[in-house]
Amino acid sequence: MHRTAPRLARVLACAAVPVLLVAGCSSDSDSDPKSSAKSSATASAKPTAKPTPTVAPVKFKKLPKACDALVGRTVEKLVPKAESKKGKHLASADSSESDSCLWSGLDDYQYRSLTLSFRRFDSGLTSGSGDQRAAEYATAQADQAGKVKDAKNVKTGTAAIGDKTVTVKSETKQEKEDFRNQTVVARTGNVVVIVEYDGAGFEDGETPNADKLLKDAQDAAKEAVESVATANK
Repeated sequence: MHRTAPRLARVLACAAVPVLLVAGCSSDSDSDPKSSAKSSATASAKPTAKPTPTVAPVKFKKLPKACDALVGRTVEKLVPKAESKKGKHLASADSSESDSCLWSGLDDYQYRSLTLSFRRFDSGLTSGSGDQRAAEYATAQADQAGKVKDAKNVKTGTAAIGDKTVTVKSETKQEKEDFRNQTVVARTGNVVVIVEYDGAGFEDGETPNADKLLKDAQDAAKEAVESVATANK
């Protein structure tokens, strides 16, 4: 009986203090170090939930039709007397991922050829974000444009179109005619727009001015980039 007196007094003392202080009044079993260690081990043994893999969202989910991306007056300006103002649609395996159109024509002795291409990229867990894939593709296309067979006086530049735009100028000779070739590779989000604009003066026709051709090609690229945004409204 005498041995339990101190324990009883301790319990009564704890019962008299405020609730916030009761935590400091523990029984002999509560302070058992083995019990605390066991609780900690149980808590640490719980598996950590792994986050579910996700892909980066893409800005554009649709592509405009390449043959409808440029207004009529733009086509008339770049390709006077085009064989078809509506352009020639170039077949694609999946029009939701890529689409191209070609306009060409001869006005007296002045020949012009304009090709507009779109390429869209989705995001993937292993392939990366759509923007990243588009950027890599754009870089490769610009590099390829500067390595056309027998091309001379190749010059690269940039333009303020979309997120990033690279221009490539070159000169080639085809069927004894001097061609001035302009390529504009523009990226907007996860879409790459490529404008290839070539010109030549046949027979006695004057060789076209490369700088003017490049400006016209850039105007077409800007219009095409805007058409991507319009198609996704």
